[in-house]
Amino acid sequence: MRIPAHSVCTAIRDDIVTGVHGRGSRLTEELLARRYGVSRVPVREALRTLEAEGFVVTRRHAGACVAEPTRREAADLLETRALLEPLGASRAARRRTDAHLKVLRGLVRLGQERAGRGTVDELRSLGGWFHETLARAADSPSLTALLTQLRHKIAWMYVVEAPVGPVEHWAEHAAIADAVARGDAERARALMTRHIERSAPGYRLRFAAGGAATERVRNTQHSVNTASPLR
Repeated sequence: MRIPAHSVCTAIRDDIVTGVHGRGSRLTEELLARRYGVSRVPVREALRTLEAEGFVVTRRHAGACVAEPTRREAADLLETRALLEPLGASRAARRRTDAHLKVLRGLVRLGQERAGRGTVDELRSLGGWFHETLARAADSPSLTALLTQLRHKIAWMYVVEAPVGPVEHWAEHAAIADAVARGDAERARALMTRHIERSAPGYRLRFAAGGAATERVRNTQHSVNTASPLR
């Protein structure tokens, strides 16, 4: 495939998240440049960025490789999300624009319409867009960047199951959007905190000790057993 040079980082990251480049596998500039149809310069720059984000590590005698995060590192992601998402919702309630609110309400309407008949992938995508829009509505580039990076890394490390009650799940999204629309920062924060806690059982590690089968996450507040994509 051939992609624009500025999109190389996104392309490599997406391929890491989806497993095209497996955990621990080598990432050689020459092969990556050939795969994405670019020179080695943007590949080299992309690898530096991905190393800073935690997707890539540089090993002696091996060069760039896909990182192999530990269970503790994976758990830390969900704990960090549990702290930052409510902050983002609170700020969104104070800083959102009418355009943000229009998108949030549109996503809630679609989610509620399809909660009973939509596919798992469709509902997951809508949920991801809802959380991404909410992060952008916070009007804080640094916070938005952190939440975006968290979303990518959580999607890489976890399998996210469909919520047991999709109708109730989208009712929670609707309540959060309503609090944001009314400018109620504390309610938006509290509702997001509860939403994340209720979503926690749907997260399963893609790897366990020794790279074995996936492992269910039970509680976002406890070490290893602690928002793809975010839902």
